[in-house]
Amino acid sequence: MAQKEIKTAIHINATPQTVWQVLSNFPEYANWNPFIKSVEGDFIEGQKVKINAGGMTFKPKVLVFEQHKEIRWIGKLIVKGLFDGEHLFEIIDNKDGTSTFKQEEKFNGLLVGLFKKKLDSETTEGFKEMNQKLKELSEKLNTVAIQ
Repeated sequence: MAQKEIKTAIHINATPQTVWQVLSNFPEYANWNPFIKSVEGDFIEGQKVKINAGGMTFKPKVLVFEQHKEIRWIGKLIVKGLFDGEHLFEIIDNKDGTSTFKQEEKFNGLLVGLFKKKLDSETTEGFKEMNQKLKELSEKLNTVAIQ
C-alpha cells in the first residue's frame, strides 16, 4: 500500500488562544481560507464533519479536538484503503507569546501513487497558503487584542 506524508509549519506572532480563535471559527473559512473552503458539523470526537478542501468534498471522522492545541481527523475516498488521509492541525505554545502552527497529512491507500504529483504540488501549496493566511489573521487579531 502506497504512503505519502505532507508536513508544513509556520511561526505565528500570536498566542495559541488567538490562533485557535481563528482556526476553530469554521463558518469564517469561506472568507479567508484559500485551501479549506468550508467546514460543516460539530467537532466531537468520533463524529463526522463535512469538509470542502482542495476541490473535493469529504466526510472525515474527528479523532481529536483539543482546545488551543489540536484538531485531527481521518477521511477516506469511497472505501477504506483506496485513498485515506489523516489530517492534523497542531498549535504549539512557544512560551513567549508566539505559536508554531503545524499542518500535516498522512495519506495511505492504493491510489496514493496516482495522486502523488498533485499532493506534492497543489496540496502542499494549499497547506502553505492556508498557514500564511492563518498567520496573517492571527497576528492582526493579536495586535488588536494588545492595544
